[in-house]
Amino acid sequence: YHFLNMNLIKKLSITILLLLFLQQNSTAEVPHFLDFNYILNQSDAGKKAQDFLKNKLSSGIKNLQNKEKKIQEEEKKIIAQKKVIGADEYKKKISELRSKVSSLQKERNSLLESVAKQRAKARNELLKNLNPIIKNFMEEKNIRMVIDKKNLLLADDKLDITKEIMSLLNQRLKSIKLN
Repeated sequence: YHFLNMNLIKKLSITILLLLFLQQNSTAEVPHFLDFNYILNQSDAGKKAQDFLKNKLSSGIKNLQNKEKKIQEEEKKIIAQKKVIGADEYKKKISELRSKVSSLQKERNSLLESVAKQRAKARNELLKNLNPIIKNFMEEKNIRMVIDKKNLLLADDKLDITKEIMSLLNQRLKSIKLN
């Protein structure tokens, strides 16, 4: 009876030790996460790219608005001259005005397309530099999986590696060439 009890105690203690060992080793198996959008927008290179693109869009829109005002003023003049000029001259001026409006719309679309392409280029450049940093970090810290924060419902803040990765990215990439 005493022998059976000792054997049972040995088995239980081995099982407990094994469970503790597995639990300690499984901490490296826990996925970590980072806030990719935060890194895109707040890293040194990301901020510079965002500022450049905002300024380009802002100045482009301001330029388009000035052209639009000129077209509106021209339209008012044409309407005011309607009774003074002939029907053929009026149609010609209206046709020229429509052409200017169409050109303005193409210019607006071109601006938006250009900014979108540059934004995609900046994102890809950041990703190209970010992926090896994350991979090296994972190897150093024995992390097997990193998930984007936007795909998480809830997680322990201790698993957030955003600031560490952003610091490494800032050391490696100061700016992105967009032109």
